[in-house]
Amino acid sequence: MAPVRLRHPKGVATINVPFDSDTYTVQDLQQEIYAASQILPSRQSLKTGYPPRHLDLVPELPVSSLGLKGGDQLIVGEEAEPASRSNSAAKVDHKPPAPVAASSPPSSASSNGPVHVTTSDGSVLVHRVVPDDNSCLFASVALIFEQDMSKAQKMRQIVAEGIKKDPVTYNEAILGMPPSKYIDTILKPLTWGGAIELTILAAHYRTEICSVDVETGRIDQFTPGTDGGIGGMRCIVVYSGIHYDAATLAPMVDAPADWHQTMFPITSTDTSDSILVAAKKLADILRSKKAYTNTATFDLKCEVCGKGLKGENEARAHAEQTGHTRFGEY
Repeated sequence: MAPVRLRHPKGVATINVPFDSDTYTVQDLQQEIYAASQILPSRQSLKTGYPPRHLDLVPELPVSSLGLKGGDQLIVGEEAEPASRSNSAAKVDHKPPAPVAASSPPSSASSNGPVHVTTSDGSVLVHRVVPDDNSCLFASVALIFEQDMSKAQKMRQIVAEGIKKDPVTYNEAILGMPPSKYIDTILKPLTWGGAIELTILAAHYRTEICSVDVETGRIDQFTPGTDGGIGGMRCIVVYSGIHYDAATLAPMVDAPADWHQTMFPITSTDTSDSILVAAKKLADILRSKKAYTNTATFDLKCEVCGKGLKGENEARAHAEQTGHTRFGEY
């Protein structure tokens, strides 16, 4: 038995998984997740790693097929429809964007402007690209909350303070390392952020952060706790598999930055909210342009020692063994 941490919409839990058992299946794991989260197995979506990657759930296979190990953290979400059962099923879901109705203004990206979609009220949701410098998550959130992406380091400091203030939630089991070490690591400009950082920043700014995944169109909602729900506010970040950008609303695609709206009133707690509908359309356009990376298979090179690596798992293992945290994609 080995512990696995669960972070689900209702809180945090730890379950023990017999990874060395040939009879303990993915379905058995899903049943334990159901007991902790009350999310039906058919509607469970699981992510793990930093940045988070989706797990393909085939209930009949042994749990070892997921590539998990003791101490890993699973981020549990709920699908609106039954989750895919295999790689082939998942591929069916990755459709190109549907044609825009003739009565709707076009969604596009001109050669002279950013990718954008036109919303129901005539505004445009614009893809705001931030530098690819390992601080993209923090720069995106800084652009949204501080209107200044250069304040990325301030976002890191907020995360560090959030961990210090809540040692019960952000303990060694959840963080995967002693909190003091995690804080030292996340304060370094070259360290990636992920679900833990988005959760803390959502709570700090009392604003729901919605991360739309380009490859799948999924939206992960990081809620601020008691300040969330209808009547609260939300914002949008766009996740490509290895990079975060922001999405903001403007009266026209070439509007000055100070005309952009970065936070939006929550009108629905599900993805039928008009701003989330627009965010999914934005992901459709980016997906059609292949603007995403599959983190399980992409080729990386350690920029410290030059070693070639395949996928996020090898990069994470290399970082743990060597302390090297600078990677570039081939």
